[in-house]
Amino acid sequence: MNLIPRRLILSRILAALFTLPIYLVLGLQPFAQQRVDVSGVAQSLLPLSVANFASDQRARTDVSGVVHSDLGRSGLFNMIDSGMVLADTGPVPAELRGKGIDMLVSGSVSRLADGRFDVRYRLNDLVKQRAIFQRSIVVHPDDLRMAGHRIADEVFEALTGEKGIFSTRIAYVSKQATRYVLQIADWDAENPQLALSSAEPIISPRWSPDGSKLAYVSFESKKPVVYVHNLATGERLAVANFRGSNSAPAWAPDGQQLAVSLTMDGMSQIYLVSARGGSPRRLTSSNSIDTEPVFSPDGRSVYFTSDRAGSPQIYQVSSQGGEARRVTFGSPYSTSARVSPDGKLLAYITRREGRYLVAVRELASGNDTLVSETGREEAPSFSPNGKWVMYASRRSGRDALIAASVDGKVKQQLASLSGDMREPAWGPLPSK
Repeated sequence: MNLIPRRLILSRILAALFTLPIYLVLGLQPFAQQRVDVSGVAQSLLPLSVANFASDQRARTDVSGVVHSDLGRSGLFNMIDSGMVLADTGPVPAELRGKGIDMLVSGSVSRLADGRFDVRYRLNDLVKQRAIFQRSIVVHPDDLRMAGHRIADEVFEALTGEKGIFSTRIAYVSKQATRYVLQIADWDAENPQLALSSAEPIISPRWSPDGSKLAYVSFESKKPVVYVHNLATGERLAVANFRGSNSAPAWAPDGQQLAVSLTMDGMSQIYLVSARGGSPRRLTSSNSIDTEPVFSPDGRSVYFTSDRAGSPQIYQVSSQGGEARRVTFGSPYSTSARVSPDGKLLAYITRREGRYLVAVRELASGNDTLVSETGREEAPSFSPNGKWVMYASRRSGRDALIAASVDGKVKQQLASLSGDMREPAWGPLPSK
């Protein structure tokens, strides 16, 4: 089964099915270990080493290994093995400079009397022979991996000036036998947790701005219905269950309402609905199919896909309504818009020479960068720092998730060892 029929759905059937993914039944285990392969690393890299932390043997997670993996996957550092176990205190061995190491992360993991772990860490500048910072965090044993992600974020920000994304989470959909599975995992797809399992399709997961909820479309009632799912309590609320199709939810920046695609009045159009449910307010009025809405970061406008020009293209309309403006040109097919957190970039799926690729467009100039290459890509999603785009891609007979830098130079493949991963949604930065 190929992806081409899905690409033609916009002009053939209701918008509810426009975003319905094609799954292959490959027997995915919900908690399967993942792997990440990095390619296209830049040529000029800062020499960095993460020493093996002095660690209590009762710690079930190699914290320094998590830190090393995160920073290595960024594509910005030349990761050098120090070959040493180094705590966060004491002098740094002089011979490390001889290995070409400029920056060194060292630390320790100690078990406290109450069973928690005290994780201490230090970032050293070996060129200037000084500590850039030295800190500690106390965590539950189950949170040691997240502690590693948080340390990697701090190191990344200290060395680049940009927010790290290693302690963020992603949501994605997989399939196990006859069941559809919505999962939440660390940014690298490790540590997956089951959010929902259903015998019917689950599509279009979207994070609330504060990361506490997911909106998605479930076909469990034999029709597409939009739900809001509280991740802490497990409470689910059907916020769009109107006549016809209810699909393509997108959160407003204030987290109080969603844009959705509804066919309640006939043709698929964009509506706004409260995140607590209630009557929808119609946003677009056309004789065409309008679907796949997404808010701009300031909430003043909504981007959406429409075939009003004869083929799927991306448009922009005020969140108060009015005339829509076409945004994409140069391709007969443009769908699945996502806006970067700073509002400067637009990621979308474009058809070029029969291939469906992820493009990143500078909205000010209209210049596109193609960041994918297989031609069978879907569902782009920006990282919360706006430096990466994650998307689904068909590779080597399997559906995987790819995280690519917005310039397309660095790519990371997140692939399950036993099945497909689709419909990625990158969550927000965690609150402090």
